[in-house]
Amino acid sequence: MIIESPQLLFALLAPVVGSVLVMLTKNKPNLRETWSFLSSVAMFLLVASMARTVWHGDTLHYTLFTLLPGLSITLRADAFSMVFALIASFLWMLAVFYSMGYMRGLKEHAQTRFNACFALALFGAMGVAFADNLFTLYLFYEIVSIVTYPLVAHHQDEEGYEGAKKYIIYLTTTAKGLLLPAMILIYVLTGTLDFAPNIRDGIFSGDINSSLVVMLYIFCLIGFAKNGVMPMHHWLPGAMVAPTPVSALLHAVAVVKVGVFSTTRVMLYVFGTDTMSALNLGIPTAYFVSFTILVASIIALTKDNLKARLAYSTVSQLSYIILGAALLTVPGIQGGIVHIANHAFAKITLFFCAGAIYVATHKKNISDMSGLGRAMPFTFGAFALASLSMIGAPPVGGFITKWYLLIGALDANQIGIILVLLTSTLLNVAYFAPVSFKAFFGKPPAGEPYAGIKEAPLSMVIPIMLAAIISLVVGIYPDFFMHFVRTVTG
Repeated sequence: MIIESPQLLFALLAPVVGSVLVMLTKNKPNLRETWSFLSSVAMFLLVASMARTVWHGDTLHYTLFTLLPGLSITLRADAFSMVFALIASFLWMLAVFYSMGYMRGLKEHAQTRFNACFALALFGAMGVAFADNLFTLYLFYEIVSIVTYPLVAHHQDEEGYEGAKKYIIYLTTTAKGLLLPAMILIYVLTGTLDFAPNIRDGIFSGDINSSLVVMLYIFCLIGFAKNGVMPMHHWLPGAMVAPTPVSALLHAVAVVKVGVFSTTRVMLYVFGTDTMSALNLGIPTAYFVSFTILVASIIALTKDNLKARLAYSTVSQLSYIILGAALLTVPGIQGGIVHIANHAFAKITLFFCAGAIYVATHKKNISDMSGLGRAMPFTFGAFALASLSMIGAPPVGGFITKWYLLIGALDANQIGIILVLLTSTLLNVAYFAPVSFKAFFGKPPAGEPYAGIKEAPLSMVIPIMLAAIISLVVGIYPDFFMHFVRTVTG
């Protein structure tokens, strides 16, 4: 049943109101950060209240503006929306709490701008999650690009401006050069931009030229450059010049998840599995993103800088989500969608750990972290647990992802994809395991016993431990997110 509900609008407005209050109280740091946290709590509670309705099979709907027939700014909350919306709203609470300790610990400048843009980024991400059509999704997708630019350029130095320039050029040119023309042509061909009610049908009728549909599909796949698929991934490692809370936001919550969510939403609800199967778009896409999975993992092996290694890990891991959808089998699609959740909790833990290590020691390179785990056991323990999830080892959340992806590949009779998944798992072990091993069992450098080093502030350690524990819980008890995922696949 479709229910008209203004709760969708209220959830969107919560971070906007928070951003305004942050700017109004810029000279009162404690109050400013209180507004940030309260707005994140408000948004999560609103999303959670809607999740109860969607859990029972209903869909929430709310139209803001109608521009033309079949062209409107409309919101909807369905099962697919809820996977992303619940994660983004919950992790924003952790990220706000964590950023208090990080930004104050390093005495970062422009904290008001940082907090305001942080909130607006979640406004854009939530708009993408709740978009009812391609036009609404495109608008909020662009909003995310614009409001995160100041976050990437936060340090306002040459490196920061260069990274931010690459970031905005990649994301805006692909969106305007590929997505916008594709969206206009889809509307001309079909008379609507509304997402289909299920993942099978899509919105294209059988009498539309198949070559044109294939071209539009390619435009959308490459145009959503936030998804990190090679060769449109270069913006992502460059954005690592941003403060660690921003990196965590980019990689686990707002930007890259907006990219893969948008990609899979369009694959499943604009083109649909029937059209993709008929035009043989699925398996070629799976092999196309497999290149990203393997090559990004190999590059990650070469990086000594911890954030750089995590960045290329993200490039690789994001393509699991697209690969799952491209398999066009029920287990494959389920594995891809649930990885939105599993990757988010594990990856935000890893970036939080990188930030805590930097605040406590000012070290960025893995080669400098020998023995550091004995001085920071909670941080490196959480890092090890999140690494297991990225690897896909039981009982952490990432195991559920790879289990479903492997079954999906078997159902699709794709032995090549199975080999890709197994090879990528070995590569995951190769670039994650040495970090934890070196930290706990490595010998500290001569003259640097780490005697005076301790854990980062509690405001950082608590979010780290919470995110790591949830990553474990969603592996042991996966049914919560899998309920929504199974609803998507019918």
